[in-house]
Amino acid sequence: MRAIFVQFKCQPGKAYQVAENLVETVEELSEVFSTSGQFDLIAKFYLEPERDTGHFVTERLQTLDGVADTFTTVAFKAFR
Repeated sequence: MRAIFVQFKCQPGKAYQVAENLVETVEELSEVFSTSGQFDLIAKFYLEPERDTGHFVTERLQTLDGVADTFTTVAFKAFR
């Protein structure tokens, strides 16, 4: 499994709706947090190695109601 982190800028007043929608409909979601600053939410997803990150983000996440913009970071290695 490959981890990616996606930050979401939501339409005004829609951050909690977007977070709930992610939890209810996106099985690849690990966790989602509300944040302050330039983005409203940050979420961690686990994708299968053969899954195309670009298609997942643009077709599955950016199309969610209330999402205005996203910023994606691909993680290479987890340290403990």
